[in-house]
Amino acid sequence: MTTGAELRRRAVHASGVGFPALYMLNIVDWQALRYLLLLAASVAAVLEAIRLLVGLNWQVYETLTREYERDNVAGYALYMFSMTAVAWVPAFDPPVAVAGMLMLTIGDPVSGLLGSNEAGRAKRAGVIAAMFVVCVSLGVLALAGSVSLPLAVAAAMVGGAGATVADGFTPVVRGYVLDDNLTIPPAACVGIWLVLRVLG
Repeated sequence: MTTGAELRRRAVHASGVGFPALYMLNIVDWQALRYLLLLAASVAAVLEAIRLLVGLNWQVYETLTREYERDNVAGYALYMFSMTAVAWVPAFDPPVAVAGMLMLTIGDPVSGLLGSNEAGRAKRAGVIAAMFVVCVSLGVLALAGSVSLPLAVAAAMVGGAGATVADGFTPVVRGYVLDDNLTIPPAACVGIWLVLRVLG
């Protein structure tokens, strides 16, 4: 059952779509979006430093963090770091980075509403399938204007598969949960980039 706190967390998560939307709607250019993301990631880093090092625990963290994040860098910060990272990787053209961002900001909360998974365990097959379909659709949306439709579909399928794997299984490395907020965008973008480089 999805709790009220979880619904609020998913809503905050989905609101991040505003970043790539600014670029897709031609409200800002790519360079401006990259600096905006850098600013947001810096703010998140400062907030996390205050929370973890000083111990200040504002009420908003009840919405933004889960229990296992209390003593680790929280998912919302990893979310911003990951989106900022793919935006600044020189090899990723804007449509590639935007596709990865959309898979995180829309695909992940949709998947989360359908079914969550405990760290170290995979999600149900139906949730994984839904995540894949959503991510492929978002990938095609982001790529279609820059490459042919067949190439966009092929790249979106590989990128969507990467995002789905990152979302569907959250590994624990030396006691640290490798949050999908950190892994979805790079997994998606690397897959898309590889297809475009080989077939483009």
